[in-house]
Amino acid sequence: MELSRRDVLSALSAASAGAVAGCSAPTSGDETVASEAAASEVDTTDATVDDHDVDTLVALGEVVYPSGVDGVEPFVREYSAERVRRDPEYEAGVVDAVSRLDAYVEEFYSDPYADLSATERLAVLEQLSVDDADPVPDGEDRERIRYYLVNELLYAFYATPTGASLAGLENPPGHPGGTTSYQRGPNA
Repeated sequence: MELSRRDVLSALSAASAGAVAGCSAPTSGDETVASEAAASEVDTTDATVDDHDVDTLVALGEVVYPSGVDGVEPFVREYSAERVRRDPEYEAGVVDAVSRLDAYVEEFYSDPYADLSATERLAVLEQLSVDDADPVPDGEDRERIRYYLVNELLYAFYATPTGASLAGLENPPGHPGGTTSYQRGPNA
């Protein structure tokens, strides 16, 4: 399956409609205060997504998206460049998460995450237990990586007609499918 420009536009429109990857449940008063204090640790003054950050997102997309999907690099580049730069605070979180991922990788390899082979990139995610981590924007490194990087990429992918069809959702929200898409039985 090939990710197209239409998929980029679908993902961006879904993200613009108020849906945000990595959303978490509302918190109680004490948790909100703790969350706000921890979130203030991320410096949003000069954090801008650069080519290295986008390269890292592409490298992540290549290992978290299903192997049968083509066009990952242009899809992630176009989506990330637009989506992440819309919100300066979120952009700072992405930059911070990429730097935390690279800091972890540099303990074991001499290259940043984006320069590793696909096998090594997948191994790093498994070592960090990113797949088991809760997406917490102000949490531990693996939780921030899950929230800002992995969940963002997965949300973008599954918000597209191509990604949704791989998950068995032939008519994702915002994608017209006609009356036959909801009149068929579950085994059709």
